[in-house]
Amino acid sequence: MSKKYKIQTTPFVVPTTDGKLIEEHFGKATDGNSAVSIAHMIAPPNWSEPFQTPEFDEYTYIIKGKKQFIIDGEKVILETGQSIKIEKNTRIQYSNPFDTECEYLAICLPAFTVEAVHRESE
Repeated sequence: MSKKYKIQTTPFVVPTTDGKLIEEHFGKATDGNSAVSIAHMIAPPNWSEPFQTPEFDEYTYIIKGKKQFIIDGEKVILETGQSIKIEKNTRIQYSNPFDTECEYLAICLPAFTVEAVHRESE
């Protein structure tokens, strides 16, 4: 009889060039799951990434620190203990313009893929 659970002890660490830590615990890169991805992230101080318009809903929960979102031109700042759902096909920029790191969880439905995120050129 096979187990009905999987404990993730070796998440896939996504290679980055901007100092951000991305550990995908479940998702396309880790276990081939295209329905959902769950990632633990740490954004360093003064980090940002290009605008994007993903083909997936994204849920973010802030574990520690603050994170800035620019959602269809509106600036939103989340703090420790807060969460947000951003609907697919919404233009967004994620950043941490603050002096301390931001630790958070991101859940994407369906799973995150580079092809589905549609990042804009800087």
